[in-house]
Amino acid sequence: MSQSAWSFTELVARAQKSAVHLELRDSYGVAEEASEFADWLTGWRPDRENRASWWNDFHQLVSDAVGRGVEFKRARIVSEPVSDYIRYEHSCTFQNLAAGEQVRWLPRRHASDLALPGNDFWLFDEQVVMLNLFTGDGALAGEEVSEDPGLASLCSAAFAAVWDRAVPHDRFEV
Repeated sequence: MSQSAWSFTELVARAQKSAVHLELRDSYGVAEEASEFADWLTGWRPDRENRASWWNDFHQLVSDAVGRGVEFKRARIVSEPVSDYIRYEHSCTFQNLAAGEQVRWLPRRHASDLALPGNDFWLFDEQVVMLNLFTGDGALAGEEVSEDPGLASLCSAAFAAVWDRAVPHDRFEV
């Protein structure tokens, strides 16, 4: 595995058919989201009608890739009752959908018999895996990129199993 073979942006640019993302945590402590999450806890909500207020480089990157034919899917495995952070993610997922991602949610109790990798990941074209490594507090600790066929196969099978069981965003209630 490599710490910096390619950046996320480069992997998206290289993708030709698919980019799938599996999220396994009930909360994240990603610095870029901390202020927005704190505001959300006090009642602030993004204005769906004011796209300029929430559209960002990530959304544009996804939108551009979808425009050239790359299918983006994101699945989230969550505990129930869901955490405040998951409620926050759910309320902001309209942004991912607007960018062209498909998003599904799977209650953790329905994933007990699935073989899952130990880390969140992105899988590009079923060949390149970017593992997202987090601290216990949910801060991003790093990323590892691998083209190992065994790891790619594990991640592909895990994502497909989760996706098949997961509930589409518009039908998942928090």
